[in-house]
Amino acid sequence: MTKTTNHHLMQPTVLIGKGGLTESIVKQAKEQLRRRKIIKVKFLASAIKDDKKTLIDEIVAKTGAKLVHKVGFILVLEKVK
Repeated sequence: MTKTTNHHLMQPTVLIGKGGLTESIVKQAKEQLRRRKIIKVKFLASAIKDDKKTLIDEIVAKTGAKLVHKVGFILVLEKVK
């Protein structure tokens, strides 16, 4: 993460609802990462099918991003160089 980016001040740019992690959400996250380099993802508790860790691992794997920070239902992802 760059020194000028404070993820605490960022607003979530990708929201995952009760439908879970769909291909369109993955596509949206990849596009956001391409443009912004770092994004904040928020998901609803109803988006969790198995457990939270599985969902987080799936998001990271499908976007090819690096997990920078996680707290509760919010993740910060950074584009891998």
